[in-house]
Amino acid sequence: MTSGSKSQVREWIESIIIAIVLAIVIKAFLFETVLVDGSSMLPTLRDRDRLAVNKIGYRFDGPRYGDIVVFEYPGNPSLIFIKRVIGVEGDRVEVRDHRVYLNGVELDEPYINEKPLGNFSEVVVPPDTVFVLGDNRNDSRDSRFSDVGFVPLENIRGEAVLRIWPLPPERIH
Repeated sequence: MTSGSKSQVREWIESIIIAIVLAIVIKAFLFETVLVDGSSMLPTLRDRDRLAVNKIGYRFDGPRYGDIVVFEYPGNPSLIFIKRVIGVEGDRVEVRDHRVYLNGVELDEPYINEKPLGNFSEVVVPPDTVFVLGDNRNDSRDSRFSDVGFVPLENIRGEAVLRIWPLPPERIH
């Protein structure tokens, strides 16, 4: 090997190492992708959709009403759930008569698959948590279930902001 080809090999190795380090930093702190597995967010998200998740946004400001969040399932942090934020710290949330109420006011929810069938007694969202529901209310394991419950902010990985597959990419609402 000549000294010119050695320097070219070295440049390639350095470029590959830099690319790997950048990919790790981006995935750890900025963005990641997740795969939707199931129907709990129909009609907004479909099974096998691939989503881009903004991980940096919540470092400056917490989740807001209507955000679609990706979080570690409290019962098993190796599982990832995707749900919509309905209530934040201090809010009162209730499901009755096929409607969701936030602080006593019925929510306008054009994004849901169908009205919820069961009732859920009023709860107050504790500090540093959110209350989440799937858009497919009658086929979603969400904050109404004790194994999910109120989602600690520390479990939230980020906000799902873009459907990147199937093509074309589409902003998520």
